[in-house]
Amino acid sequence: MAGPARAGLVSRWASLLMGWWLPLLTLVAWESAVQWGWVRAHVLPAPSEVAQTLWSFGVQGLAAHLLASTGRVLAGYAAGAALGVGLGALVGLSRRSQAVLDPSFQALRAIPSLAWVPLLLLWLGIDEAPKIVLIAIGAFFPVYLGVASGFRDVDRKLVEVARMYRLPRLALVQRVLLPAALPSVFTGLRNGLSLAWMFMVAAELIAATKGLGYLLTDGRETGRADIVLAAIVLLAVLGKITDTAMQWLERRLLAWRDTYDNTGGRG
Repeated sequence: MAGPARAGLVSRWASLLMGWWLPLLTLVAWESAVQWGWVRAHVLPAPSEVAQTLWSFGVQGLAAHLLASTGRVLAGYAAGAALGVGLGALVGLSRRSQAVLDPSFQALRAIPSLAWVPLLLLWLGIDEAPKIVLIAIGAFFPVYLGVASGFRDVDRKLVEVARMYRLPRLALVQRVLLPAALPSVFTGLRNGLSLAWMFMVAAELIAATKGLGYLLTDGRETGRADIVLAAIVLLAVLGKITDTAMQWLERRLLAWRDTYDNTGGRG
């Protein structure tokens, strides 16, 4: 392995290991505070008790909750992100579309997630449809904003150079506008994925019998703080896993970028 490549690999592993220090120190301090009586266990159960709660669900029981929530998030995110990419590109590339659509979308974006719940229940009942639609709503707006701003913020000089070469409209979009907008597009996709997990919790308040949102509700109603914390930990882990996957895809598709990487060099 060449010297620069090896140095880059070592740097990535060092950054990965550094990212574990804060969670590990937090867990140690949390466990110690409970064991030494600084915090009451029924208010904030120790990490060891949360781990025991997760173990008590069993492989099949825990998998059922994880699969239910993950399936809803993936379905809702796919629908919301696809719509966000399409409408975001339309608004970003057309001033007329921006004038017609953007004010309405900005108004709808301000509506809290729980405000949609009673309306979706009236329209779609209590099955899976309202849950997936609510998650799609949460994913749509960050993706839409990222795509629209990505196209609108392309450097004018790049467009002028492309026009000097008489590129057709389609070629201009494919070869200039889209590559320049991709960083903002991926930022929107990652933010949309994060909000999809958040909206999933609200979605699973709609007559769910499985899922992490259901566990949060069940823990609250039964006074089980350990179940609530277990669900929160699982949400954090799943959110991190999916965001890391999106990050990996972003690095692969945008490997051509020559940008500052916070390590004193270029990346």
